[in-house]
Amino acid sequence: MLEGLTRAVNSLLQSIDARILPPGGANIGYAITGARDKNGVAAVPGGIVKTDDGIRASGSCAFGGNETIARIVLTAMKFDPVMRSAATIRYSKKIIPVLESMFLECKVFSRRNAPEGLSTMDWGIASCCRDGVPDVIYADDSNEDAAFICIFGEEPVDVTNNIIMLSNRIIHIEL
Repeated sequence: MLEGLTRAVNSLLQSIDARILPPGGANIGYAITGARDKNGVAAVPGGIVKTDDGIRASGSCAFGGNETIARIVLTAMKFDPVMRSAATIRYSKKIIPVLESMFLECKVFSRRNAPEGLSTMDWGIASCCRDGVPDVIYADDSNEDAAFICIFGEEPVDVTNNIIMLSNRIIHIEL
């Protein structure tokens, strides 16, 4: 599993447009079958970040490596246990039509509708998965720095391929 996730991360490092990385970095996770907590989800500790030299992974893939991506994957798995991989990338209103043009099912939630006392992200992911896990979930937020896009797949290679295709399609778009 870690080898597969590491290959997916290396593909991203070589192929993605740095503009799709959020300010705090992107991440990709991959859960073992039946994972129940963050220790069952491998990810990149510290994420995939921009540097002066380009893009790099902050660390080696490890189980329990990122709580946020683990929560996203674990929430999706409650609705479809086969969907064991997800990645977070930067939100931009200009990215959503590109994802839709790739024939990916996209669902949105608004943080403003989140009930008090629940994690907004957990609630948002769950609210979009009631009829199955879509390919893409994003938080529509007036503050684009706080908004995000999650791309889901059964395996990290599925997620990575969609992110690379997205990167290739936004080359001439100003984000």
